[in-house]
Amino acid sequence: MNRWFSFQQLKQLFIALLREIIREPGVLFWGILFPILMALGLGIAFAKKADVTRKVAIIKTAGQTTVQKGDSVLTAFIDNSCVKNSSDKKGEWKWKYIIADEKLGNSIFLFYEMEWDEAMILLKRGTINVMITGSGEKAEYNFDPMNSDAEITFLKLSSIIGKREIITAESNAKIKPLTVTGTRYIDFLVPGLMSLGVMMSCMWGISYGIIEKRSKKLLRRMVATPMKKSHFLIALISVRLTMNFFESLVLFIFALLAFKMTIQGNITALILLFIAGNIAFSGLAVFVSSHTSNTEVGNGLINFVVTPMMVLSGIFFSYQNFPEWSLPVIKNLPLTMLADGMRSIFNEGAGYSQVALPILILTLTGIAFFIAGLKIFKWH
Repeated sequence: MNRWFSFQQLKQLFIALLREIIREPGVLFWGILFPILMALGLGIAFAKKADVTRKVAIIKTAGQTTVQKGDSVLTAFIDNSCVKNSSDKKGEWKWKYIIADEKLGNSIFLFYEMEWDEAMILLKRGTINVMITGSGEKAEYNFDPMNSDAEITFLKLSSIIGKREIITAESNAKIKPLTVTGTRYIDFLVPGLMSLGVMMSCMWGISYGIIEKRSKKLLRRMVATPMKKSHFLIALISVRLTMNFFESLVLFIFALLAFKMTIQGNITALILLFIAGNIAFSGLAVFVSSHTSNTEVGNGLINFVVTPMMVLSGIFFSYQNFPEWSLPVIKNLPLTMLADGMRSIFNEGAGYSQVALPILILTLTGIAFFIAGLKIFKWH
């Protein structure tokens, strides 16, 4: 007798679907364990810290520091309030000042002594956000007024350099908003978005597309044809490269028209780096999708590749916010190398010599993963 509802039938369907899931170990890993691991990693990275560290550049010119007797404001502040670093290693902070706050956490200011050009590069990379020069009884602050973190740094420093109590900025400080090309947040963001677009397009457009075709038995039909799998994969990569180039071009044209963004470095080097990035992530995409036919497992594998880099590689904010011990690993991630290289060309005027190594590493990475993926690639 047919009934509109059958508990027994529902029970059997439930058991059958549950067995289908638990018999695939990859589904359990990507669906349960991997999100827990990601939550743990991000929880450590973004846990509220008691102390906030802000890096500031004090400008010196002609090989001589601006912190001299004539610059009494900076001299008095550094001599009387700051702790000097006993180490003279290049690249390390020279002075440190701490604003103690039990409720909101301490603010630690690390002051680096450097020349203007070096400071500008670090500013564009997001390593520092404020530059200070001394001028008589006033400290001169250079920063992007649209950068909220830089503004907070200025407000805190201007309240202590020169006087101990909270004072107005005009009384002991002179603000010079930075209008130099490449120092705005949009200049930092757009190359990062282009790099992220390359990774996401390759990983999802190639990997998931292959896995879905395999799961629907579409690739099985291609075995009977004289087509080589290498030709199929190279054609797929070529289409994706063309689409990525068009999408990035549209994004740049928008940034050019809306924000007057420019490319300060070598355009040919930028194109080569862009192609190298596509090769790297296309190779990774082929390797990831070379064997599995389960779309849920494929989804987990793709997220395993893209999610950590999307978070760590400094697309939306500088990766300098992460702990020092993690920076060497982060800087060698493919997405980080691509994004840093593109930013150096867009904002720092870099050419072939500056991006030759990232181009070589990304290209070799892509070729190595493509060859490995081709070896284990299966049609069904």
